[in-house]
Amino acid sequence: MKVMIAGAGSVGSSIARELVLNSHQVLIVDQKAEMAERADLDNVQWLIGDACELAVLQRAKLEEFDVVVSATGDDKVNLVVSLLAKSEFGVRRTVGRVNHPKNEWMFDDAWGVDVAVSTPRLMTALVEEAVEVGDLVRLLTLKSGEVHMAEFTVPHDSELIGRTLGRVTWPHDTTIVAIVRDKAPFPPSDDDVIEGGDEIFFITTPEAEASLRTTLRGIKR
Repeated sequence: MKVMIAGAGSVGSSIARELVLNSHQVLIVDQKAEMAERADLDNVQWLIGDACELAVLQRAKLEEFDVVVSATGDDKVNLVVSLLAKSEFGVRRTVGRVNHPKNEWMFDDAWGVDVAVSTPRLMTALVEEAVEVGDLVRLLTLKSGEVHMAEFTVPHDSELIGRTLGRVTWPHDTTIVAIVRDKAPFPPSDDDVIEGGDEIFFITTPEAEASLRTTLRGIKR
């Protein structure tokens, strides 16, 4: 997979390192020439320039890339890069970093953003996940705010324990996509029996999320 990352800061660099380790081709676009001299980013291609400029993206041959990640510390830049990637180059997938939660509403398909990643929201979610066993934790917002990924850790005294997934009436527009048990993920089926400590991952809509939370809290045998 070919990935272009706008911004060589801590976020962009971390993403680049992980992608390279997973054998993906990575191009980083950044305005600071000294960034390309960093020793901690081996096997990464560089293009020095402003990722908001159409000419720079043309030099990058952005139409050949599968994914564009806008990871700068400026929300305006991230929006412009995503919009250009979609509208001018037809990039299949765009990921936009949201620096300020108040701007999150703009990161949608109108600006060419497929997946908005809010660093403050994600950090909050990770903190909540670490302490809020028995509550639904929103992890990511997908598809322009229309779909969420959420996680629920089953408490060891939950009424869910011993039930199969198929015996639970889940809200409409809610799908279980994975279960993690004993640190190992597996795909769910209706016959899987829920155990205490299971981490259940859902894809749901904002409208269905409240019903899902009620279902998880108020279920009876």
